[in-house]
Amino acid sequence: MPMLSRVSGDMETLRAVAFLKGSFYQQLLLFTIWLSGVQDVVALHTQFESDFHMPHKFEISDPPIGLFDPIEISPSVVPHIPFPGETLPPMYPSFPSTYEPVLTGRCPVKMSAISSVLTKTASDCSSPLAAYVGNVICCPQVRSLLHIFQGQYSSSTNMLVLHQAAADDCFSDIISILTSRGANSTIPTLCSVKSSNLTGGSCPVKDVMTFEKTVNTSKLLDACSTVDPLKECCRPTCQPAIMEAALHILSGGSNVMGNTNIGGSTFGIDGISDCKGVVYAWLFKKLSVDDANNAFRILSSCKVNKACPLEFKEPSAVIKACRDVASPNHSCCNSLNTYMAGIQKEMLITNRQAIICATLFGSMLQRGGVKTNIYENCSVDLKDFSLQAYGQQGCLLRSLPSDVVFDNSTGFSFTCDLSDNIEAPWPSSSSLSSLSLCAPEMSLPALPVSESAKNSGNRSCRFESLLPIFSFWFMIILF
Repeated sequence: MPMLSRVSGDMETLRAVAFLKGSFYQQLLLFTIWLSGVQDVVALHTQFESDFHMPHKFEISDPPIGLFDPIEISPSVVPHIPFPGETLPPMYPSFPSTYEPVLTGRCPVKMSAISSVLTKTASDCSSPLAAYVGNVICCPQVRSLLHIFQGQYSSSTNMLVLHQAAADDCFSDIISILTSRGANSTIPTLCSVKSSNLTGGSCPVKDVMTFEKTVNTSKLLDACSTVDPLKECCRPTCQPAIMEAALHILSGGSNVMGNTNIGGSTFGIDGISDCKGVVYAWLFKKLSVDDANNAFRILSSCKVNKACPLEFKEPSAVIKACRDVASPNHSCCNSLNTYMAGIQKEMLITNRQAIICATLFGSMLQRGGVKTNIYENCSVDLKDFSLQAYGQQGCLLRSLPSDVVFDNSTGFSFTCDLSDNIEAPWPSSSSLSSLSLCAPEMSLPALPVSESAKNSGNRSCRFESLLPIFSFWFMIILF
């Protein structure tokens, strides 16, 4: 009996221990769940903090000396939308989907030989980014790709152009490959390119042998083997050499550089353009893929930066509100801001384009009777002529060729050019004839320097917020 009593006591002890152990594990489990909940709350609190006080998490150094020194923007941290019940904004981060393209199988060119340029073009024209950077990044790169493709075809043949049937197949394959790598499928429409761009069109010279017999190739190669990105647009050497070669083959070898009808009805715009494409294809044969692409992009940037790509509607409301204003006026500035809001939805532009656009718009206002510098009165900056993000500051791209860079972990990144807010230049007259962006020292014209550039210690948080805004913006929508 004592033995049975002792066994019974031992059993009670084991039950107590088991109960306590179970209670301990239960409480440990409850503690773990509670701790996890606290961490979620802390994380959410931190997220709200970062969303409403973003500038302190994206501190940038003092601006570099110089008007147009670049600012690298890479979206390494992506803010989350704090209200998941609401519809995501159109510029919320996403990554492009890729897939294996379906090709015709009839294109005679090895795409693998120009794979790096295809990848760069797909990145520069990423959907839906292409619509916003088509003028300055995407389309210049697409045209460079087509020149390179034409040249690649000639490397295995004696021809500098493709027959129409082969051009149709190859052009279809090019667009299929680009689209499969995340590019916008509307590239042909956006950039006004088609398969006939690969055929040489109306240019009478289409083969390498005839080209080299007709053109002074040594002179052409000397001028274009190295294209200086700083000098070519203002003191060109390669551009006139290409034009001379194109006119030479278009005219059958005669000297036409002194002809006053160059570019007019004598040869036709299309004929000159077609023959310039043949010249580009020949140049590619003498350069590496990367060197050719860099050279062609620099030449494109010279053309792109000569004009304002924005569409200005008639500013009648601004003229009416600002015509007789001699000092800062609330009604005038409201009208101007409303008009500018429409411009800010169009596209990203370069710093040089912004100067031309500001001068062009100012001249429109002057012709309407606005004599006062309302850019100064209403604090209009050059950035105000470029695409804006969520009503914040815009970004001006560099005048030199830019690319959109894609990274699997950070998405798309790009480079903004202005390091501070620069006041838009008010034209000195209603005519644009005096506007020149080619100063003797190869710099942009002198512009007013903002107060924050003079005193880098008093940087406004308004500009600091630009970094996170453009970071997650260009992860989705992201010469």
